[in-house]
Amino acid sequence: MDDFLRDIKKAALDMSGYLTETRGYLHARPEISWREVETSKFIESELTGFGLSNIRRGFGGTESGVTADLVCSGGPCAAIRADIDALPIAEENETEYRSRNDGVMHACGHDAHIAALLGAARILSAMKSRLRGTVRFIFQPAEEIGEPSGAKAMIGEGVLEGVGAICGMHVWSFLRSGVVQWRHGPVMASSDKFTVTFAGRGGHGAVPQTAVDPIVAAADFIGALQTIVSRELNPTNPAVVTVGKISAGEAFNIIPDKAEILGTLRSFDAETRRGMEPRIARIAEGIASAYRCRAETSVQHLLPSVTNDPGITDLLREVAVDIVGSENIEESPLQMVSEDFSFYQEKIPGTFFFLGAALPDGTKYPHHSPRFAINEGVLPTGAALLAASAFALVEDLA
Repeated sequence: MDDFLRDIKKAALDMSGYLTETRGYLHARPEISWREVETSKFIESELTGFGLSNIRRGFGGTESGVTADLVCSGGPCAAIRADIDALPIAEENETEYRSRNDGVMHACGHDAHIAALLGAARILSAMKSRLRGTVRFIFQPAEEIGEPSGAKAMIGEGVLEGVGAICGMHVWSFLRSGVVQWRHGPVMASSDKFTVTFAGRGGHGAVPQTAVDPIVAAADFIGALQTIVSRELNPTNPAVVTVGKISAGEAFNIIPDKAEILGTLRSFDAETRRGMEPRIARIAEGIASAYRCRAETSVQHLLPSVTNDPGITDLLREVAVDIVGSENIEESPLQMVSEDFSFYQEKIPGTFFFLGAALPDGTKYPHHSPRFAINEGVLPTGAALLAASAFALVEDLA
């Protein structure tokens, strides 16, 4: 296995130019969730050129998303996944590969994920005779949108049939380039959307006694909502409750009939997640009663927590040591952001890791920023890690 890993690492370094060119091509042509048509056609063309089989393009009733197999024997099948969608963000970077699609940008690194996974497919196709199973490459649409999730749609259309294990990677703009972070168990939070509507009785702002003001109730609720985390949950079990939108009224001098609050819930375990809705409803209804209003609460469950299988995580972390060295392996902190890779992990064992891609000069633009940028020098490392992970998973399943 050591010889194979050395060959993978060398092959990845040798294709640095291809990886950079591919990432630049994709960065200049971003497409938002479920509209990644040209991106998918490009991926399909590349995979065809590498000699992969069972190539399929189009999922969720769209022309977006691609899967392909590298069939090496009658052995087991492992999958490697990359997300392919961009964000509705106007890019502010001035580079030769700047987005050509107005108002759309690869502001989260999915262009790098595509390039790295294409690189892994190219590496492994050249070493096909040395594999003892099948590798399925999943280029998934619609990760950013949350719902409808691209992962959920692809799973529903059979992409995990016959697959025994899966791996995924995310470049991380805050992490020193070349560092790889892993974690057992929960690593990225679940994501849910809550809506609370306070219904009162509208009236003139000058005579509030004739109305029932839902805005006052909503304002009190927003402050009280934070006591769920600060006073009802174990401090060692992290959770986040964030209000992101408040809607009420049309004019400065009119008390409206209703006020609507929307927000996000983040947590790591199922019990905490289940307990959020009744807690929110209890607080909302209590405050509504105190202010003579009515309250309705609903929670839309979006993404479960990304939870890494300990055995697969240990296996692939050891493989990563051969690629980047033990000095570049770290334990990941818990991440409150979410990822629909979690849907794959609900079906089969898998692990998800982070590859540091901070800029060499120390500048760190956050993901989803119009100035987001990564160090393209990590692309060979990403391709090598994905190729080596696929090889190790197939070997472990055999």
